Amino acid sequence: MSKVAFLVAAEGIERVELTEPWKAVKDAGHEPVLVSPADGEVQTFDHLTAAEKLPVDQAVADVAVEDFDALVLPGGVANPDALRTDEKAVAFVKDFVASGKPVAAICHAPWTLIEADVVRGRTLTSWPSLQTDLRNAGGTWVDQEVVVDENLITSRNPDDIGAFSETLLKAIG
Repeated sequence: MSKVAFLVAAEGIERVELTEPWKAVKDAGHEPVLVSPADGEVQTFDHLTAAEKLPVDQAVADVAVEDFDALVLPGGVANPDALRTDEKAVAFVKDFVASGKPVAAICHAPWTLIEADVVRGRTLTSWPSLQTDLRNAGGTWVDQEVVVDENLITSRNPDDIGAFSETLLKAIG
């Protein structure tokens, strides 16, 4: 059984981009762990409408890359925007990518990858509005359902969650 960190900010998480990969990880017999900059709860959203609150399992300051086998970065516009302003979250992402372990980011989540300075020379996909940001950070943006570049797995939007989750599970092994 693998342990998979799902890193999110306190709010602005696109619910389906967290709950569907979470369910896939759990159903495959792995342990999903909700990690956030602060203890307490996080607020998910269905686009711009507040949805359910979920309890945080561990604060990012209390975890290490060695604790996990993979990292998932759900999207939502506000979620990765908030994460990229948190030094500990950005450092965790940077170290996770450097570890070679799978890092899966969907929709707007590559903003956190950009802040961690790990997209240079990589090919990724995302929500279309991030393509200029990814190119400016030295990455190559493509419009595909799921893209794998070494240990980075990226997808465009909630419509791609099936392929995203399947690719993540294959990478976990």
